[in-house]
Amino acid sequence: MLRAHEHEKPVTDRAKNRRRRSELRRRFKGLYDDVTQILFEEDPIRINFETNTDEYEPEVGTILPRLRECATTEDVRTVVHTEFVRWFGPEIAGPAEKYTSAAKRIWEAFQEKRGI
Repeated sequence: MLRAHEHEKPVTDRAKNRRRRSELRRRFKGLYDDVTQILFEEDPIRINFETNTDEYEPEVGTILPRLRECATTEDVRTVVHTEFVRWFGPEIAGPAEKYTSAAKRIWEAFQEKRGI
C-alpha cells in the first residue's frame, strides 16, 4: 500500500506553485482539468461556492505527479487524502474515507487518459 509523504514541507511559495501548476496543466493536458472538476464537484472540504471552479487547482498540482505511483483506487485515495492533509491539516481534511468517491473518479480519468 502507498504511504504518505510525511517528510514533505507545506506548500507556501505562491508564485512558484503557480508556475508549477501551469507546467502541470501543459504536461497532463485534459487530466488537470478533469481532476480539478472532480474535486470541485466532490468538494471534500466544502469550499465550492458555485463560482470558484479553480479553488482546488493547487491541490491538483500536487496530486497529479503522484498518480504514477498508484496501482489502485485505494492508492489514489491515499494520495489525495495525504495531499489534502498536507495542504489543510488533518482536522480540515478529515478522514481518508471522505475521499473514496473522488478517488474512484480520478482513477477512472487517469486510466482513460493513459488509454487503459
